[in-house]
Amino acid sequence: MSEARKLKMLVVDDDRAVCSSIKLLFQRKNFEVTFAHMPVEALELFENFKPDIVLLDMNFTIDTSGIQGLKLLGKFKTLKPTLPIILLTGWATVQLAVEGMKLGAGDFLAKPWENDQLVTSVNYLLSKVTTHDSTNVDTDQPVIIGGSASILELITLSKQVANTDANILITGESGTGKELIAELIHANSKRANGPFVKTNLGGINTSLLESELFGHVKGAFTDAFTERIGRFTMSNGGTLFLDEIGELPLENQVKLLRVLQEKKYEVLGSSKTMNLNARLISATNKDLQSMVYQGSFREDLYYRINLIPLHIPPLRERVEDIPLLVKHFVKNTSDVYDIDQPFVEEEAIKYLQRQEYPGNIRQLKNEVERTLILNQGKKTLKREDFMKQMFVENNRADKDKGALNLKEMEIAMIQKALAKHNHSISPTAKALGITRSALYRRLEKYNIPHES
Repeated sequence: MSEARKLKMLVVDDDRAVCSSIKLLFQRKNFEVTFAHMPVEALELFENFKPDIVLLDMNFTIDTSGIQGLKLLGKFKTLKPTLPIILLTGWATVQLAVEGMKLGAGDFLAKPWENDQLVTSVNYLLSKVTTHDSTNVDTDQPVIIGGSASILELITLSKQVANTDANILITGESGTGKELIAELIHANSKRANGPFVKTNLGGINTSLLESELFGHVKGAFTDAFTERIGRFTMSNGGTLFLDEIGELPLENQVKLLRVLQEKKYEVLGSSKTMNLNARLISATNKDLQSMVYQGSFREDLYYRINLIPLHIPPLRERVEDIPLLVKHFVKNTSDVYDIDQPFVEEEAIKYLQRQEYPGNIRQLKNEVERTLILNQGKKTLKREDFMKQMFVENNRADKDKGALNLKEMEIAMIQKALAKHNHSISPTAKALGITRSALYRRLEKYNIPHES
């Protein structure tokens, strides 16, 4: 992936010390920061600089009403309605905040602020601009939480390549969200109205792989008592997501390569040739290039599936996203289990940011959900609450003490959400923070009864 584009921040404040401190803070986070000290100067800079976000002071003279800032806010929003703007003032009032929010401000911070608070607000607002509005269930867009430069670049690049039919390889450690990125690409492609079909190549018996991918007719082989529709056929007009492609045996790699080269395949037991009409997205947590050198992965197949590479960084390399993720998981868990949403203290967030997370986002989600469930009724979750539960899955003896493993928790959350939303798929998927297709796959995987 190319070097991440620097995000542009415009700071409008007559206090030069404030501008300098903000510039120093965000330059270390890969932002290009410029500032203006008066509204006229800010408007002149705005057109040429084209900021991604604006930090706007409310007063530029001895007047403390905030009217100057509100007027400039309105002008910015007229020029670029989607621009995220954070209002800053040393004369904070509730009324001023309300007026600013009505005009489209994304947040309102009183001076002096905590740097962590400002960084979290900036990241959150940028993530809302980059991702789709998750309140619109009908778009069936996956919700990707994050405001770090690496994630914002990944989302932008994913959308840029979505409308092509080029084969994409998504790499990253387990639990980083490779399936979510694949769904994001599908949802923004010209095939969005077609099916998104996932196949976990690591979970299929080698002898059954051809039947799984190509399908078979009745009587094609022993035990083929009924016809089976293969994944290539199921994904016709849509996207085929081949997860864990590094697990594909060499003998099957040849067959997949032939299909990708010829864009044709045959159902087992049938002489009829079928045309491949699916966009291929593959994913792996393995180093395929090293496997090529070792001879365990075909070089020609590697280059065939890897026309556009996308890499998802592990959570430990984007710890600035952890506050946003924790907030998201706490809200979702509270909504699903219908419990009061607690406040997570700053020390607890910092503690969570110091952990390694070999299981990445999936592990963080599990830890947050378990901690919240086992501390129902608490108004504040402290560092100690998370410390008691962290990595409890590694010790199965703790299961008798009330700890839930990931599978048990996911099943429980899905069942609870279905019951709360009268088994309606769209609101249930929204409450769980996943797409409808992802929910259907989990219902099938765990054999959970549901209405179509």
